[in-house]
Amino acid sequence: MKDAPKDRVFIEGLRLSGIHGVYEAERKTKQEFVIDVSAVFDARVAAESDDLTHTLDYGYVRDIARSIVEGPPCNLIERLAQMIAEEILRDKRIREVSVTVRKPRANGVTAGVTITRP
Repeated sequence: MKDAPKDRVFIEGLRLSGIHGVYEAERKTKQEFVIDVSAVFDARVAAESDDLTHTLDYGYVRDIARSIVEGPPCNLIERLAQMIAEEILRDKRIREVSVTVRKPRANGVTAGVTITRP
């Protein structure tokens, strides 16, 4: 038997604002965060049916990321990425998810983290 496909739904470059960080200055004003998400699943049913309910709607993924980034503050971007991944993995069709959170204005550089969860 063949392995199941590793099809992906992804969003890249989602720009959101939130108040996250360890330092006091980071907790005073909103900062920009850039989010990428890639979710692995079997897209064969969606490809055959041409029905949005048979796939992972990228708008839904966007809404999950938005609610978390715009929600209560976290100290670490690792926590933001983990929370986004956990929420996406509630959909049992998802086999794996990768979440990248970038902080483009972190002391003059772009800092970030990518996590992958089965």
